[in-house]
Amino acid sequence: MSEQTLVLQKKKRPKRRKRILRKILITLLILALLAGAGLYAYYALKQEYTVTYTGYTASTGSISNALSFSGSLNLIDNMTYTAGADGTVRTLYVQAGDDVQEGDKLLRLSNGETVKATFNGRVNSVKVSEGDEVSAGASLVQVADFSHMKVSIRVDEYDIADVRVGQNCTVTATATEKTFQSSIADIDYISASTGNVAYYTATAYVDVDEGVYPGMQVTITIPQEEAKDVVVLKMDALSFDETNSAFVYMYDENQALVEVPVEVGVSNGNYVEIKSGLKDGDQVYVEVEVEAEASGLASLMSGLFGGQQMMPGEGSRRNRDFSNFGPSSMGGGSGGNGTQRTMPSGGFGGGGTR
Repeated sequence: MSEQTLVLQKKKRPKRRKRILRKILITLLILALLAGAGLYAYYALKQEYTVTYTGYTASTGSISNALSFSGSLNLIDNMTYTAGADGTVRTLYVQAGDDVQEGDKLLRLSNGETVKATFNGRVNSVKVSEGDEVSAGASLVQVADFSHMKVSIRVDEYDIADVRVGQNCTVTATATEKTFQSSIADIDYISASTGNVAYYTATAYVDVDEGVYPGMQVTITIPQEEAKDVVVLKMDALSFDETNSAFVYMYDENQALVEVPVEVGVSNGNYVEIKSGLKDGDQVYVEVEVEAEASGLASLMSGLFGGQQMMPGEGSRRNRDFSNFGPSSMGGGSGGNGTQRTMPSGGFGGGGTR
């Protein structure tokens, strides 16, 4: 290779290094611009979220809760009378649907046997007619007491401590929606359950009206706690801090939203008694985060960031934990859904702090 060729190659090498260095610098600049655009889009996306505070009003009312169980009605007195010996039906004194009293004659056989009612009830069916030949043990007349029945319920191991003999209860027929007063008459504390949860049987006796029959489904409701003429608030209005203590948001004299601790009492799963912290008529607020519709750029950057939601004030949002309040099927109370106030993401009215 000639000396002239070697000189040319040495001159080209510095130029090639400059081109590579230039490409690296341009690439770094593009990456920096993309990072800046991504950061800008991130904050722009956050600004497209607003926080809405829903208002509720505390009011005076009564509230209660209860245990509720399902069961079905069963007969207590039910008898099918049979012939004591072979004979012929001489006289029938009753027909189906007749009400009878204890001691009333039902029928007479040719052998001199007279069948009488042993309790108050109604003739449900007559199995024979006058002149029929019957053998010993043959069914003759069925009488049942449809006005006084019983219902048995299964109570699990978590509720059995709150169920006691003598407790007042109501029995409501599902089909007719009629409600009758009763009380718990008996509890069998020997569990017949074979699963992971033990169940016990409680029994109540109930006097029912016409149109309520054995086998009908009923609900037994056992009242528990009750508070009358107290301040009540809808449970949706409560917020809870890290220690699960309840509080509400209220505006102070500077029109700033501040946290106000409240002491809660009886709850029915929908409303809750406020023992302290609020008075009748107080307006409170609860935070509801609303996602606004994203712009084209924000949607694009959201996709680039893995489709993750970027919520306002992320990490400082309060959780509403209702684990202290069990479900219930009974209760009262009043409170109201108030107006909604919308504020920028992460902001509090009047300069309040979170």
